[in-house]
Amino acid sequence: MTLFSFSFIGPFLSTLIFCFIALSYSASLGAEEWGSPPIRPISSLIRKKLFHSIFLHKDDSACPAKNFYSYKSFIHASKHFPKFGTTGSLATRKREIAAFLAQISHETTGGWATAPDGPYAWGLCFKEEINPQSNYCDASNKEWPCYPGKSYKGRGPIQLSWNFNYGPAGKALGFDGLRNPEIVSNNSVIAFKTALWFWMTERKPIPSCHNVMVGKYVPTEGDIAANRTEGYGLVTNIINGGLECGIPGDARVDDRIGFFKRYAKLFNVDTGPNLDCAYQKSF
Repeated sequence: MTLFSFSFIGPFLSTLIFCFIALSYSASLGAEEWGSPPIRPISSLIRKKLFHSIFLHKDDSACPAKNFYSYKSFIHASKHFPKFGTTGSLATRKREIAAFLAQISHETTGGWATAPDGPYAWGLCFKEEINPQSNYCDASNKEWPCYPGKSYKGRGPIQLSWNFNYGPAGKALGFDGLRNPEIVSNNSVIAFKTALWFWMTERKPIPSCHNVMVGKYVPTEGDIAANRTEGYGLVTNIINGGLECGIPGDARVDDRIGFFKRYAKLFNVDTGPNLDCAYQKSF
């Protein structure tokens, strides 16, 4: 006498097969249908063709950074910052990438008003500051002391400058920023990493550019009083507000906005509000 009927096995196996198929199907469905989207790499949002459409002239012979800023280096560097371009809705992710690329384009632009393809097609033309006015050493900063004979001038996509930025960037990314700042303009991956480090890093009371662009910025009473409202203009304030913000019609701010508008269009996403910082006080 058997302990159970063999006739039970058929429906039992059928149930198991059905469950397996259902689980496999659910795993393959889009993020929007199941509420917890998988983290996709930014390479799914900015492919090589789009990258080169954005930076049409970065490898022209007229650009000192010719063949330095490669798509491969950008994608490789972005993997060090897994929240970049992967936070929020699809539109938010695209907008953040476009905003980042727009800001680094302004910092490294080789464009001019009548340039071929327009002034906003010449980002990533430079990899280091030309004719710096100083060695950008803040001797009063004892935590990140300058190394004799070194210049902390602008280098890389974000034009990282000053010893108090090179020091912590190097510590976070695994290079000696104070003794070997030149590596930022000699190593393409490290160059992109420094730009992304600056973008992603909060420096209280200054928020990170990332948090501003993905809607995680919480203004303080001081921010509200200073009219520092969420948007691309606030990112400009974080990057260079002391020189550019609080000045209606500033050409540098307009240039940053011009890049962002072009890139947002290429990403098929809106720019969002508050593009300038004309009436914001700097941090």
